[in-house]
Amino acid sequence: MHALDVLGDPVRRRILELLADGELSAGEIGEVVQEEFAISQPAVSQHLRVLREQGFATVRPEGRRRLYAVDAQGPRRAGEWLSAFDRFWLPKLDALGTELARGRRERRRAAETPHGSDETTATAPGSSGPDAEPSQKEN
Repeated sequence: MHALDVLGDPVRRRILELLADGELSAGEIGEVVQEEFAISQPAVSQHLRVLREQGFATVRPEGRRRLYAVDAQGPRRAGEWLSAFDRFWLPKLDALGTELARGRRERRRAAETPHGSDETTATAPGSSGPDAEPSQKEN
């Protein structure tokens, strides 16, 4: 089974999300997943088995409980496969980062500019404003 086939199932993705926060017992995983997906305990066990067999989860016994954790091997394999497509989205993320930095810089400059010295709103005496009479040219 391909790493992305494992991740293609929403139940398995949810189990991995739960495990990303730390080790959990099969019972704790089952409680959450059964409620969220309305599936049986045997179905949860089957998903846990797939995650173990495909290198996405590890299990260790502790007394009568079985504790599950993320195995870095599976996510690493999925990331390696996806990295072949980095060229399609990394330049766009770089461009987004540049635009965000530009916006922060403009906001910072605007905040540093005193409000009374804004050249676009101040009108010098004798100059034309919206209510001023048009000036006549001197001949």
